Amino acid sequence: MRIAILSRGPELYSTQRLVEAAETRGHEVLVIDALRCYMNINSVNPEIHYKGKILKDIDAVIPRIGASVTFYGTAVLRQFEMMNVFPLNESVAISRSRDKLRSMQLLSRKGIGLPVTGFAHSPDDIEDLLKTVGGAPVVIKLLEGTQGVGVVLAETKSAATSVIQAFNGLKADILVQEFIEEAKGADIRCFVIGGKVIAAIKRQGQEGEFRSNLHQGGSASLVKISAAERATAVNAAKAMGLNVCGVDLLRSNHGPVVMEVNSSPGLEGIEGATAKDIAGMIIEFIEKNIGKKQNQSRTRGKG
Repeated sequence: MRIAILSRGPELYSTQRLVEAAETRGHEVLVIDALRCYMNINSVNPEIHYKGKILKDIDAVIPRIGASVTFYGTAVLRQFEMMNVFPLNESVAISRSRDKLRSMQLLSRKGIGLPVTGFAHSPDDIEDLLKTVGGAPVVIKLLEGTQGVGVVLAETKSAATSVIQAFNGLKADILVQEFIEEAKGADIRCFVIGGKVIAAIKRQGQEGEFRSNLHQGGSASLVKISAAERATAVNAAKAMGLNVCGVDLLRSNHGPVVMEVNSSPGLEGIEGATAKDIAGMIIEFIEKNIGKKQNQSRTRGKG
């Protein structure tokens, strides 16, 4: 197969591991910067040009699209889809998961556990907004934040009011969520491939830090998850329409709650903690689905 990886960082661990896993299994790999692509959009022969050449004969595409380039990156991915290239995750599913508000509404609609959440652009009554989530302490998040950036723990009503007013001054959209104190600064990252949790790790924040993101200095360790946590992760991935994703859960007193569904989960932390070949499992998933696609084409041809 010829596999394209949409990544702006060929030197990144996740990109390198995917290249290594694909080449080990005999595939040709192209690492492509989505921002260097330009597209010929037509109904007869849609094309993607990259560095002055037309990209041809691509069998599958692995999107590793950063949050800051979601709009253009998903446009390039849609063009691959128009060219009948198999996407590891579809563009519509990535867009859905990147919109924090939309994803929480979809998860809520499917009855998946969530922290109590309030959403506001410029609340006239901050006190009422805080009441909707049970009062302080609360976690306040920028809708556009990633990797723990733009996430603030407000331990008192006055602190929450100050933070919300500051974000309002920036004309920023925010989420206000109940603080799951019993999680003790830890979350569970469930790695889902093809509707199955294939690995899970516990991410623990540094001393005094409520955010558990590895980018914020958190540590990762192997963890055994419950049947409820496994089901929650699988159902969350299904609700987003993602074949491969990281589902971040908190262990609350009322069961597992989903914090985020990540469509481009990093591989370094989970491969290091579990010693599993996650990159190889991703390539194997692509192989199986390309095989199904080819069999379906042959069946239609015989008909």
